[in-house]
Amino acid sequence: MAPVRLFPLAILAVVSMAGCGGSAPTKEAAKEAAMTRKITSEPWGKTGAGEAVELYTLTNAKGAEARITTYGGILVSLKVPDRAGAIGDVILGFDNLDGYLQTPPPPYFGALIGRYGNRIGGAKFKLEGKEYTLAKNDGANHLHGGLRGFDKVVWKAKEGAGQSLELTYLSKDGEEGYPGNLTSTVTYTLTDNNEVKIDYLATTDKTTVVNLTNHAYFNLAGPGEGDILGHSVTINADKPSIASSRRFTSTRTMGCSRCFRYTTPSSSPPVCSCRSCAARRSPT
Repeated sequence: MAPVRLFPLAILAVVSMAGCGGSAPTKEAAKEAAMTRKITSEPWGKTGAGEAVELYTLTNAKGAEARITTYGGILVSLKVPDRAGAIGDVILGFDNLDGYLQTPPPPYFGALIGRYGNRIGGAKFKLEGKEYTLAKNDGANHLHGGLRGFDKVVWKAKEGAGQSLELTYLSKDGEEGYPGNLTSTVTYTLTDNNEVKIDYLATTDKTTVVNLTNHAYFNLAGPGEGDILGHSVTINADKPSIASSRRFTSTRTMGCSRCFRYTTPSSSPPVCSCRSCAARRSPT
């Protein structure tokens, strides 16, 4: 058997809503906060194949709440306070399992993506001299793990320390065309700073490819409160990659390493609107 290769995927997703400052908590307040922190679970129906699905709810000391289902590891909802303290759900999703099981399926709302997030052209890749053919689910291409990616399987759940939930799934050798038995562990944590952290870890018994992520759709204004065109996003990367015309990840990158703001989303290459990039484009 080939030696186990560990892929430490240090990916961190954080959602933080502004809160109000205040004095240090009293002992009574600290006790009340400790009682507020909790993890609960409940049955959430069955898949078409009859697999039981659970729904977990993580609650922190400030009353923020994250709901996660074992089907697809989906982040179903995330209720956090805005700057005025009003609680709102900032994640798009469904109120029941049937919404996620419908045909055609919804566009990966809140789901864990694997084995490989994004497209693989021609649904093929070469690794160590061998060509692997994958399932096609995006025309001639392979998208987000294939016909039955990690978003459509039932994960095993285990409560972790604090307000955290550990999800594990074994993708067997040959599943969707990928080599190796791949065990993926994803940990959701809801902190008392109203952050959601997602940590990914994968191990395999063969050389393989893996690119795990989460596919949540955010609207910080809450459900039904307009579009997200005024939102800002920060991505902790040296440089953003420029997608090709066929929506594949390319080797081309933007020069700016500090922002991800474009004046026109369809511009090719994208034009960054930050002051630093604008200054570099201006004639001296």
